Amino acid sequence: MSPIYLEAAVVVLGVFLLALEMFVVQGEKKILAWLGIAGLGIVLAASFFVDQTAPTGAVPSYHAFYSTDSLAMFFKRFALVTTIIVLVMSVDYLGVVRKFTPGATAHGGLGEFLALPVLTCAGLMWMASAVDFVMIFVSLELVTISFYVLVSYTRRNAASLEAGVKYLILGALSTGFFVYGITWVFGLTGQTNLEQVSAVFAAYQGSTAPLLFAFVLLVIALGFKIAAVPFQIWVPDVYQGAPTPVAAFLSVGSKAAGFVVFIRVLRTFFHATAIAHKIDLLLVAVAACTLVYGNLAALPQNNLKRLLAYSSIAHAGYLLIAVASSADPASGGAIAFYLAAYLPMTLLSFLVMIVVANYSAGDDIADFNGLSKRSPFLAFAMLIAMVSLAGLPFTAGFFGKFLVFTVAIAQHQTLLVILGIITVACGFYYYLRVVKAMYFEPDTTPSGQPGGQIPVGLLTRVTIAVLIAAILVLGIYPKPALGLLGSAAPQEAAGVLRSVSPQVVLR
Repeated sequence: MSPIYLEAAVVVLGVFLLALEMFVVQGEKKILAWLGIAGLGIVLAASFFVDQTAPTGAVPSYHAFYSTDSLAMFFKRFALVTTIIVLVMSVDYLGVVRKFTPGATAHGGLGEFLALPVLTCAGLMWMASAVDFVMIFVSLELVTISFYVLVSYTRRNAASLEAGVKYLILGALSTGFFVYGITWVFGLTGQTNLEQVSAVFAAYQGSTAPLLFAFVLLVIALGFKIAAVPFQIWVPDVYQGAPTPVAAFLSVGSKAAGFVVFIRVLRTFFHATAIAHKIDLLLVAVAACTLVYGNLAALPQNNLKRLLAYSSIAHAGYLLIAVASSADPASGGAIAFYLAAYLPMTLLSFLVMIVVANYSAGDDIADFNGLSKRSPFLAFAMLIAMVSLAGLPFTAGFFGKFLVFTVAIAQHQTLLVILGIITVACGFYYYLRVVKAMYFEPDTTPSGQPGGQIPVGLLTRVTIAVLIAAILVLGIYPKPALGLLGSAAPQEAAGVLRSVSPQVVLR
């Protein structure tokens, strides 16, 4: 079976959920989420049985724009896992959607909120396989347009509407830069396929100014998707105003897809040796600014969603360290592992936040005061998420940062390593503020009333337990855990994990 059928199955599932929504009544909309989770789980299992071998003989026409390499398969499964967890979050968030959405009663208005993430997942999977600028643009727009709707879905919430407008305007602007960049590339090469563009760039003898200008245009557009400075201005307000599951989806799924496209485009331009040095300098500058801004801006935040927004910018900076060190063959593995580690710790943070916010009606850090007394399980889960995001040893976040710094040191990126170490120290401060609130502040709500026990549903409890286990396993002994991803993990990932044994990390 060809991998292209995976996306087709996800699209069919999304359309099926939209159609089924018309027949589901009496407040049973959660069944759509359950069906979505089950359907995506089946597609995820099927992804391990698809044929990834290169076609021989009569090559299907879609292989000109669709790749089935290991990098694509890795990020397809990444998108599927992310969407499954987002649907789990959505089940707990439906009460908020009903409150702020006109017509979202027991009889309607919720189906689209549960079906759109599935269609967004299809776009993310296509982005992972896209090796043609036209295909990249089409899949990117499928993802972006879906997020336009999801970000502003709670229409009675002024913050959500504001977030939607900001995301729409800046998203449209970034799309314009992307199309303009594609136009310049096509004008220079006469091609849109990345492999063919690379071949033209390798033999390019003309002026370097058009090449550099085209690259800058594409970096501006993709910098918006990965929340890199100075294209991150939308992130804090959009994350704070958007429904929490959507903010989580933006933070993990959209960022990962943006990075896979960024990696493919970057590899294309590195064949233009005349501007390779300037590209290196630009990447170092963007990575350094992203690291410093994301971590320093997170320090004074009192709202947890806003803190996680700036945290997302900071983690984009750490990933850009590996991108700036891409001359090292192990950098691809470092990026893949960092994203694999970023998934459980970030989604766990958002999932716990949804459960606590349902009880306290707020998402400020103060709403977590005394959480260890109200719900030891939720407090422990958030503790694991925070220390992993900070990069404490024996967690996935630590090993991800270790691999990133390893490839940066190998490429003599001294400035980025120094900034990375300093900003990691900043991260300990603002992440551990949440831990302090949970374990050392009085057991009261922001209104001053004693807090009560917080109920946690079975599905949410199981998901939280799985995410905690993933964080700890990836941090203590990552080789078997990464091996579970099968051939989807990039080949460089296996190499970097063979070269850095867990015993070295534990010394």
